[in-house]
Amino acid sequence: MSLDPATVRRIARLARIRVEDAAVPRLQGELNNILGWIEQLSEVDVEGVAPLTGGAQIALRMRGDAVTDGGYPERILANAPDRAGEFFAVPKVVE
Repeated sequence: MSLDPATVRRIARLARIRVEDAAVPRLQGELNNILGWIEQLSEVDVEGVAPLTGGAQIALRMRGDAVTDGGYPERILANAPDRAGEFFAVPKVVE
């Protein structure tokens, strides 16, 4: 499917986007590229694949609710530009 300039202007008007006449050819090319990707997706064989409307249908694995410090403070603090003991040191921002 290929969009003509009139259709691009109509899409822009419906989306309430002001498009200058000089930008219509570039926008036309970009929209045609997007439609090309959509056409490629429609060629994918999805026979036997159940539709998924959201992540709520997937059962998530539960983990223990335990407070930890991560177990490797030295590795984390190695990235700090400045540190004070086992804490990040930051410059004072409020006087």
